Amino acid sequence: MTFVRLPAGEFLMGSDETPQALARDYPQNEAWRFAELSDEAPVHRVRISRPFFLGQHEVTVGQFRRFVEASGHVPESVADGTGGYGYNPAYDPAASKRGDLFEGRDPKYSWRNPGFAQDDTHPVLNVTWNDAVAMSRWLSRKEGRRYRLPSEAEWEYACRAGSTSRYYSGNSPGSLLQIANTFDADAAAYWPALRAQAQPGSDGHAFTAPVGSYRPNAFGLYDMLGNAWEWTADWHDEAYYAASPAVDPPGPADGSVRVRRGGSWHTWALYSRCSYRNWNSPQTRYTLVGMRLLLEAGSADR
Repeated sequence: MTFVRLPAGEFLMGSDETPQALARDYPQNEAWRFAELSDEAPVHRVRISRPFFLGQHEVTVGQFRRFVEASGHVPESVADGTGGYGYNPAYDPAASKRGDLFEGRDPKYSWRNPGFAQDDTHPVLNVTWNDAVAMSRWLSRKEGRRYRLPSEAEWEYACRAGSTSRYYSGNSPGSLLQIANTFDADAAAYWPALRAQAQPGSDGHAFTAPVGSYRPNAFGLYDMLGNAWEWTADWHDEAYYAASPAVDPPGPADGSVRVRRGGSWHTWALYSRCSYRNWNSPQTRYTLVGMRLLLEAGSADR
């Protein structure tokens, strides 16, 4: 994996946009969706006090395969026998009308098979938070340096790369087509019930894209938005921003679900913003969820 060194710095974390403002620019979404975004507030200044290295790309299928083969780790979708989720256009006609064509859990789906074709250059999916931590710990033991998942604050700092807009490409949802693989006209052909949510235009991929297929942000990081949701280290607490430390916030001390960030190839523009927070249990494996690893900077790297 290639890692990019990010300097220490400050940024404004979160979003104070009102439901009214969001409804104006994302009119295809029902009103109740905007009220659910209150955990992005308040906007607060955060200082990342130490430089760190972040994966230039999301962890790929090929990289995860090499980890599994070298470490002997058995991913949770295989170890517990319940499998993962996968795309299946035929499994449930009622679900098709709702736009829900992901089947699972089922043992036929795992990181090896999300129900559509991937090669070694695509982001790995159907990996749990525990799988991501296992990979980071194995790399740490192997190399004698500390790999881990980024904190939520480190992730948003890296994603924004100095920007204060909804996306690191600006405020317009249309700007996503140049920087991210999200739910667009290509994907809507497979989900006609969700066509109203699709970005007009084409980003070239109906499912996942090879990592690095779009323009990077100002830090030189690719796919910080779209392609695959990325696990972070933090527990989720909708009220955490109001009381979080101003310097290197570590996230809540406990919780029941872990935060994932960045959106995926199937994610609508509203949920692909830099500030958007989503979450799942650490055991969740899904056909939209992958990971990106952080490498801590040693004294010699500073």
